[in-house]
Amino acid sequence: MNARSITAQASPNIALIKYWGNRDDSLRLPANGSIAMSLDGLQTRTSVAWEAGQAADSLTLNGIPTAGAALARVTNFLDLVRALAGFELHAKVASENNFPIGAGIASSASAFAALALASSRAAGLDLDEAGLSRLARRGSGSACRSIPGGFTEWLLGTGDADSYAVAIAPPAHWDLADCVAIVSTVHKPTGSTVGNTLAGTSPLQPARVADTSRRLDLCRRAILERDFAALAAIVEFDSDLMHAVMMTSTPQLFYWQPPTLAVMAAVREARAQGLPVCYTVDAGPNVHVLTEASRAGQVIEFLRAVPGVRDVLRAGVGGPARLLP
Repeated sequence: MNARSITAQASPNIALIKYWGNRDDSLRLPANGSIAMSLDGLQTRTSVAWEAGQAADSLTLNGIPTAGAALARVTNFLDLVRALAGFELHAKVASENNFPIGAGIASSASAFAALALASSRAAGLDLDEAGLSRLARRGSGSACRSIPGGFTEWLLGTGDADSYAVAIAPPAHWDLADCVAIVSTVHKPTGSTVGNTLAGTSPLQPARVADTSRRLDLCRRAILERDFAALAAIVEFDSDLMHAVMMTSTPQLFYWQPPTLAVMAAVREARAQGLPVCYTVDAGPNVHVLTEASRAGQVIEFLRAVPGVRDVLRAGVGGPARLLP
């Protein structure tokens, strides 16, 4: 085949009902379903070209040639695409983010969603949304939710064939904003891939998984009815519950830092004073603070005043992964 570079763009997503723990680590089949919101304005752009005569895959991240574990993870993913396409070519991959990576802002989700779309299309494949979501899931579980746009639900499924994400509401359904309080840009020492394998060591994980259907129903209803108070209640509960599992795993995972706790307390205080706002924290120290878009300026202002907050990123409700010209 003739080498041509294909570029795709995908947004990270913030899980409102969290994915944590696998029932199959190799296939990244989740222990529970999850619901997320795609984040507009935060993005990964990835270009892929399959090159005849190239001896191995190469990876450039934010302009820097990269080897080691990151390249190995990309190569393992590209092996899946090679198997689907029926060839043994190697690829040149270049990827850029406009937000911190490895710090709890779902950089692996947008990275593997963009990589799934770019690499498969460059290989001559034309996968449908479910097929792309399934493929992205193999690179990073939460990446399956960055393929559809808007508010998405990752279906638990019975196996590889039916565990993928679908849109439950389009981006225009609810004008929310995610104000991400950045308290650290340092790459976390224990990534989500390793963390997910530890979930089952916590005695709290079985109870968390057993309760998932109830939390999914409450969150889905809150989104469809645009009920912010109901959304805030279940989103904060679910986030705290996931981190309780992390903190009681073996070894223990503590992603929160003192400024993380300060932001969470400031959010609770602002809500008590009447501001529609809530927090959720992925596997990292940074805090996603959700609000109505019309109140985002107010939220950003009080977040910047919290000691330890270095910056605040703002994102709306994002669209699906897409090809770029």
